[in-house]
Amino acid sequence: MGFVHRHRGLVRTFAIGLVLTATLAVAGCATENTDAATSSPRPVTHTPSPTPTPLTPSEALLAAHADVPGACAVSFDIEGVALDPQLQVQDRLYDHLPIPRMAGRVFAGWYADAATAASASADPAGHAGSPATRVNGSRPVACTAHQQKLYGAWTTSDAATAAKARVPILMYHQFTAKPEGEQGWLRGNYSYIEDYRAQMQYIKDQSFYLPTWDELSAFIDGALYLPDHAVIITDDDADPSWLTMASPINEQLQLMATSFVITGSGVPAQNRFILQRSHTHDMHHAGANGKGQMVNLTAPEIAADMTASATALGGVKEVMAYPYGHNNETSHEGLRQAGFEMARTIEQGYVSVGSDKLTLPCVRINYGMGVNALKKQIG
Repeated sequence: MGFVHRHRGLVRTFAIGLVLTATLAVAGCATENTDAATSSPRPVTHTPSPTPTPLTPSEALLAAHADVPGACAVSFDIEGVALDPQLQVQDRLYDHLPIPRMAGRVFAGWYADAATAASASADPAGHAGSPATRVNGSRPVACTAHQQKLYGAWTTSDAATAAKARVPILMYHQFTAKPEGEQGWLRGNYSYIEDYRAQMQYIKDQSFYLPTWDELSAFIDGALYLPDHAVIITDDDADPSWLTMASPINEQLQLMATSFVITGSGVPAQNRFILQRSHTHDMHHAGANGKGQMVNLTAPEIAADMTASATALGGVKEVMAYPYGHNNETSHEGLRQAGFEMARTIEQGYVSVGSDKLTLPCVRINYGMGVNALKKQIG
């Protein structure tokens, strides 16, 4: 009996121990779960995204025109004037580069590097006339990685006056492959094509500066320096002989010229070295008095025709050529109403500072005029 009682007591003690152990284990688990549920979560560390580098004005311009093939952002550096970058297109002629103005100074052009610009400021006659150094709309755009920087030069009014520049505007019409020329009353209008080739080669070899029309306007205002070694090449009518015989020579030699087009007859395709400007839309014929329509129509009628011509040319309005050279104050008013600033006549002469922009003179090239005759006219 004593053994049985002792055995039962041990069993009871052992059972109580198991219960206590299990109870403590459950209590321990409960305590751990409670701690896990009530403790604060560990903070999550986030790596901040780097702030993007702001685009430069040139980069922003390119980003806004990413769909333009050959897009080039041209920026400008010139003392005293802040200019936004300008969108140009690789291998096309520069389109209306800015012409800055500053009181007491005369702009002496854009250059590809700061050193050349500084030299041009010190000696504009030595640098501002060379197509090899001065960058303007007669040259194709040349960018590296879609960007280019141009450096501007200033000179003085005294230096510009001392240059005594007179700018000839050459006027051609039709062309012939016959050395003996064409027959008929328009014989004088036809230049022998080999004479034209030799004349263009002379202009190229002698490094004549080829001003754009906006440069000519600024030169007339006294705001832009041009050397007395500048020339503008123009042709009237966009005759088939110009398109097939003459203008290809300008492309080969990379010499900018202007073709005055009668836009009502259609605007022909021309190479990249040819600027197309207006010879009116439908006024290249005689009016009631036997003279051109520009001296027969009213100013609003002239303005309407010239607006149509500008539209056909993509909105360009800066200069036109009078048919037959006929013009008067009514035609001038019509041009002003249409937004045209300059017009070329057939009067012989040279453009100088202060010239009347609506009666620009020219140097007419007739049949039989070779290189020597051209030299006498342009130096």
